[in-house]
Amino acid sequence: MIDGKPAKPVKVPLMTRFRNYFLTGLVIAAPISITIYLTWTFIEFVDLSVKPLIPAIYNPDNYLPFSVPGVGLIFAIFGLTMLGFITANYIGRSIIASGERMLQRMPLIRNLYSGLKQIFETALSQQQKSFQSAGLIEYPRKGLHAVVFIATNAQGEVQRKLDEDGESILSVFLPTTPNPTSGFLLFVKEKDVKFLDMSVEEAAKLVISAGLVTPKEENIAQAAETIETMPDKPIAAE
Repeated sequence: MIDGKPAKPVKVPLMTRFRNYFLTGLVIAAPISITIYLTWTFIEFVDLSVKPLIPAIYNPDNYLPFSVPGVGLIFAIFGLTMLGFITANYIGRSIIASGERMLQRMPLIRNLYSGLKQIFETALSQQQKSFQSAGLIEYPRKGLHAVVFIATNAQGEVQRKLDEDGESILSVFLPTTPNPTSGFLLFVKEKDVKFLDMSVEEAAKLVISAGLVTPKEENIAQAAETIETMPDKPIAAE
């Protein structure tokens, strides 16, 4: 109110309202559309790669007047599951071991295979832990801070070489923006890391969006409660 009189409503220009409506619709439609497109593209890629390998008697495309999407993906999942089941027993492990010994005799192939195997075992093995938490370190110089993902305590020669004052050394991954799959492996003293209450997923969103998507306070509070229920040293070396 102005001088006891109700303020006159401000008229928003028609083009401004049109722009706001368009941007609102874009924010809603773009993530959904991109997600559907990427999912559909992946399904088509798997179908084109797997369907030619499916026996004709089991391929529904041979009985229907249209192509059934996702059949190749279903057979791929079933095939990988059966492969894991077969190799889980003694005979399967023996066959895999024989094949790996053969690959180890090939100069270039053995390096490629060993590297890929280690990556997939680290990323997918149920016995391996992913990033434990997120934090901040001063990088690339004092006064500037960067988000990092805490991996684990440094071990072996790295810990021995850097352990000057008996302090714990952490291995952290510093992701790049907007692609967090690339980055730098850094070894820092635990006292130099400022641990964040936000989850690793929320920190990843912060990095991918270049700081535009900030975690909500309630999400951070829930993550903090989860961390409090964990052991005092969640990243303790095994």
